Amino acid sequence: MSSSVNPMGIYYEHPRWFVPVFAELDRRGIPYVRLDAARSHFDLRPNGNQHYGLIFNRMSPSAWTRGNAHAIFYTLNYLAHLERLGTRVVNGSQAFRNETSKALQLSLLQSLGLPYPRSAVINHASQAPDAARGMRFPVIIKPNIGGSGVGIVRFDTPEQLEVAAKNGIALGLDSTGIVQEFIPARGGHITRVETIGYKYLYGIKVFTSGETFDLCPMDICKTNDGADIKTVCVVEGPKTGLRLEAYTPPAQVIADVERIFRETTIEVGGAEYIIDDRDGQLYYYDINALSNFVSDGPRVIGFDPFERLVDYLVQERR
Repeated sequence: MSSSVNPMGIYYEHPRWFVPVFAELDRRGIPYVRLDAARSHFDLRPNGNQHYGLIFNRMSPSAWTRGNAHAIFYTLNYLAHLERLGTRVVNGSQAFRNETSKALQLSLLQSLGLPYPRSAVINHASQAPDAARGMRFPVIIKPNIGGSGVGIVRFDTPEQLEVAAKNGIALGLDSTGIVQEFIPARGGHITRVETIGYKYLYGIKVFTSGETFDLCPMDICKTNDGADIKTVCVVEGPKTGLRLEAYTPPAQVIADVERIFRETTIEVGGAEYIIDDRDGQLYYYDINALSNFVSDGPRVIGFDPFERLVDYLVQERR
């Protein structure tokens, strides 16, 4: 490999999620630099920074739950600056803006005419009861900037919601929350669809344990009394007993998901949907730019998705 090739920059925050990416790059001998999003700086001069053949943005919106909230808004500035300099950024500033706003995600689904759970956006806890008026209960409230399902709270009745609204409901980092109908999962599972380069990569069914709110197996949810219900991440599922199985979604779902990611400019991402057990309606409910991929991919889906990811990064490198 020519020494003149600029290294890739892997911009990341979580200490464990990206070990397989680093391992695959090391295996191939591809030059790269690990860029810690939690401890970062950039020079505004065009020649004041190291030049990269590509920056792969792997910043997590859940960083605020690990003491790294400061890195979220910094990342928006950093990515925009890189793009102005002409740096090739995978999952760039627009993608990250969509990643860090569930309100924007739902607005996008609305604009595309795709189904999603009935939802409203609030900026103060007192607005939750009015926002939920006309919704089917149970409802959930989730932070606009989430990640790994953090901060989701379920309310089974309007009365419970009224009491909580008077006492205060945490809305997260940007004081914006989503009030949303809770969807009971048909078959006890959700479906996650992963993409690379706006193209379908694979799908999996993820069977919930019954201890979550059946929206996402990565949720860290709370009961009405505020107690945490912790589950596990899909990437670690087989190690913890979470049941996964490979699944090819219908062609229309694949087309819908690819359309979602083209619109958000999320080049490497995963979308999740659920089938309402009450009436069979499909709902998209989460759009992620932080695909960690399934653990033990060759066994679960028949190939290693991290190899496909690195193939894409090499293809896009300048």
